Amino acid sequence: MKAILCEAYGPPETLILTEQASPEPRAGQVRIKVHAAGVNFVDALFVAGSYQVKIPPPFIPGNELAGIIDAVGSEAEGFGIGDRVMAQVGVGAFAEQVCVPAKALRPIPEDMSMPAAAAFQLTYATALYALRERGQLEAGETVLVLAAAGGVGSAAVDVAKRLGARVIAAAGSDEKLARCLELGADATVNYDREDLKTRVRELTEGRGADLVVDPVGGPYSEPAVRATAWEGRFLVVGFAAGEIPRIPLNLALLRGCQIVGVDWGALSRDRPAETRPVLETLGTWAAAGELSPLVTQTWPLSEAGTALRAVLNRQVTGKAVLLP
Repeated sequence: MKAILCEAYGPPETLILTEQASPEPRAGQVRIKVHAAGVNFVDALFVAGSYQVKIPPPFIPGNELAGIIDAVGSEAEGFGIGDRVMAQVGVGAFAEQVCVPAKALRPIPEDMSMPAAAAFQLTYATALYALRERGQLEAGETVLVLAAAGGVGSAAVDVAKRLGARVIAAAGSDEKLARCLELGADATVNYDREDLKTRVRELTEGRGADLVVDPVGGPYSEPAVRATAWEGRFLVVGFAAGEIPRIPLNLALLRGCQIVGVDWGALSRDRPAETRPVLETLGTWAAAGELSPLVTQTWPLSEAGTALRAVLNRQVTGKAVLLP
């Protein structure tokens, strides 16, 4: 089979396409013929060796995938050959085949495409976990989403609307904001040419946002904290801008707000039983066609490095997907 290999930590351009032996499923595993693999910011961090959990090279990157089961190991229950499934695997998805524990699989809804399924689980699970479990979002509250046209951001817009919130989408171009409006955002802020704090306060009649979702960090985090309502919640999801902001802690006191960390990956790794409510809710919504994963760019497997570079450079709206 063909697979992308990270031989040593470095930039995405150092990834190579290799020929590997097809893996055989062990007890409790199935083998999946990969039809699509999601491309995520965290994949680039793994390749660079800059993520808090380091995978020793060589390894096949890729966190999430969608495909069809083509072999079943002993003691693997619940799925059979020919089933359409998706999974979050940490690493290994950038390949034509991958073996996955059966307990890690989710069925793909009948009306969901392979690319949409591959772009679904990581970002939507992060968004729902952030908004509902960590942010305690209630219907009718106002949510400000930074980098709202990105992978996690677009999922947060979609999920927040599903939870009954009013959504203010913030991004750096009118084209990206138009996508956010298509996903259901109620208002937008172009933070490349508008003052974020001032505009959010205008849109909330001076009150501020009840909940802020920040997957990007960088220069917009502090004004977003300043735009948080009294007793609001500021959710720290990631630092796609590359800069970890230094927030003056007096802002938490002055706004009476909470600054809350969100790490879906750590929860999945360390306390997987607690992920079940999130995944079950997403499965129900997806089966009912109530969510809209935004896939705007696809690449062949051989161009994994190009896809990751585009994600790092914030050139992708929604999600990018590899098609082995």
